[in-house]
Amino acid sequence: MTKLKDLLVALVVLALGRKRPPRPERDDRIVEAGPPSRGAENWVLVLFFLATLAGAAFIVVYALDRLGSQTQWLGLCIGLAFMLLAVACMVITHKLVVTEELVHEYPDTEHADEQSKIEQIVEESGSRFTRKRIVTLAGLGALGTLGLAALTPAASLGPVLDTEELYKTPWRRGKRLVDEEGKPLAAHDVEEESFYTAYPEGADRELMGSPVVVVRLASREIVAYSKICTHAGCAIALYRKPTFAPTQPKPALVCPCHYSTFDPADHGKVLFGPAGRALPQLPLLVDGDGNLRAAGNFSGPVGPSWSGVRQGGARS
Repeated sequence: MTKLKDLLVALVVLALGRKRPPRPERDDRIVEAGPPSRGAENWVLVLFFLATLAGAAFIVVYALDRLGSQTQWLGLCIGLAFMLLAVACMVITHKLVVTEELVHEYPDTEHADEQSKIEQIVEESGSRFTRKRIVTLAGLGALGTLGLAALTPAASLGPVLDTEELYKTPWRRGKRLVDEEGKPLAAHDVEEESFYTAYPEGADRELMGSPVVVVRLASREIVAYSKICTHAGCAIALYRKPTFAPTQPKPALVCPCHYSTFDPADHGKVLFGPAGRALPQLPLLVDGDGNLRAAGNFSGPVGPSWSGVRQGGARS
């Protein structure tokens, strides 16, 4: 309890400003001492505090991720933080830093005594401050909060430690493929040169590992791949089929966002674009009713890669 009391007293003394013994006036002053301006200091402290709150608000809004017009709120918070910080710097410049007009140019700083004079000018220009420590701490708090706010979006690049959930999918052996209306997808309904989207029966369709694309190859084999592009997580939404086979490329699955192109006849191999690895393939089987079912889980992890290639495999 005593330590807490001492801490509170120390904070109050710091906030009010501890009186220091006056420094003896130097005979060789370069910059004339300016009168103290506690009012300007108070404004600076308030502006730094508000900038800190605005930076913290940016972090909170980003973390909540469920506010309406979130992008606008994020822009407002970070913009307000920078504006308040800029105004605080303007107040310091115009109200708390002693300035003077010189009628001659500074000499080149080639010698130690000239360098010391410049340092003396900088030190003496802050003579109007009466609470340098608390102003400095407030400024560092505002800058530190803004730094954290600038680093916050890095959280969207993906988890660093707990990545287990990213490898889980709702697919397992025997899981039936259904269309967007929930109807089972029959093998005889899958036609060549057509593109089908399917989901695991009874599973959450919003999961990244749920949707698959189904096509029938020229060899009559039916194949299924994850619908999530391995580049940036966009949806595979196009099926390129040649209209004049002798001169045009073979059929391929295409992500229209960045044009990553995959070969369905060669285990989802990347043919073109920025994707760094093949599309994960879902093994298939046909049940006694002629419907398509999963024969297991994906051949690899679903979704975009980070640090080159994701390690590990898909898990049920």
